[in-house]
Amino acid sequence: AYKRFSELLPKEERENACSARVPKSQILMLPELRANPFQHRICHVFSTSETRDDSMSFEDFLDMLSVFSDSATSDIKSHYAFRIFDFDDDGTLDRKDLEQLVNCLTGQGEESRLSSAEMEQLIQNILEESDIDKDGTINLSEFQHVVSRSPDFARCGGLQR
Repeated sequence: AYKRFSELLPKEERENACSARVPKSQILMLPELRANPFQHRICHVFSTSETRDDSMSFEDFLDMLSVFSDSATSDIKSHYAFRIFDFDDDGTLDRKDLEQLVNCLTGQGEESRLSSAEMEQLIQNILEESDIDKDGTINLSEFQHVVSRSPDFARCGGLQR
């Protein structure tokens, strides 16, 4: 992990990789993230940058790798998936978050974008399935309840396409 992290840094910074931060642009070059529709959110959620530039320290990088590893528990994976899908960082998945989530999964092109009616029906179906307390949003425990019933989630981490 250290070798991989240091290779993302310019040559002159590699000796001090433990104290360096890798810019988001370099993190996005990782093959594992390059085609991930949530790549920007992943950087945002795992970055501890005080300047909010989504750069990563070595510790941030290790956290990200550990969550995506096969040994991470379903609870940990679902916690981070929830944070990644919570686009406005308000602690719930509301209609806007769900719409962005669907758009990330289906692509932004005209040919793959859902119509307004299709989007509304899909969001309604998601809320009917997941919104246990019927408040119009999905909280972390509701999200974890839904993914606990999905064997594919634990196996693939819930964030692969």
